[in-house]
Amino acid sequence: MLGAFFKAIGQLGDPALRRVVWTGLGISLGVFAGLWAAVGYVLANTALFESGWLEALADVAGGLTALVLTWLLFPGVVSVVIAVLLDAVVRAVEARHYPHLPEAPGAGVAATVLTAAKFLGALVVLNTAALLFLLVPPVFPFVFYAVNGYLLGREYFELVALRRAGNAETRALRKAHRGQLFLAGLVIALLLTVPVVNLLAPVTATAVMVHLFELWRTRGQAA
Repeated sequence: MLGAFFKAIGQLGDPALRRVVWTGLGISLGVFAGLWAAVGYVLANTALFESGWLEALADVAGGLTALVLTWLLFPGVVSVVIAVLLDAVVRAVEARHYPHLPEAPGAGVAATVLTAAKFLGALVVLNTAALLFLLVPPVFPFVFYAVNGYLLGREYFELVALRRAGNAETRALRKAHRGQLFLAGLVIALLLTVPVVNLLAPVTATAVMVHLFELWRTRGQAA
């Protein structure tokens, strides 16, 4: 697994990957700018209290809540954005490390977007539920990273694997290597919550899953 991460990080200078990073960043920033604009509009036009200081306190609390939610949902939003641009990343990785592979049938844009949308829905629901653990601060980080590690590992692997394998083979590989996949997802979740690093994390995660998929599939064929 470490080899997959080293290979992925070593290819970040590839012009094809840099284009995806900047495109994904632009779209993600646009999404969050829209979120902040919406929150600002609602706060500016909603009076919860008659008292001026209470209303100001509510506005501050609302802004902080939006900030926390933005941070928590960033992994999911940027991952969905990268899912749309997934093929460019995978092609670049395959061209450098697996040039012998034939053209991939591909999962199709509709199937890719649907898979990513399901993932985003699960991520929103589970992360919202995980907020309850903020009442027990020492526990919250473990719950947050465990939930996102599982979801991100599964999501990125499926998006990559379905380009070349059917649902049955993808599911079998995922179950056979679920421990390593969870650890990979955990590292991805950590990277996605580190400022600046999180801008490169989705592309790195996609490249890592290409390497893991090819490694596990090759082992399975040789067995």
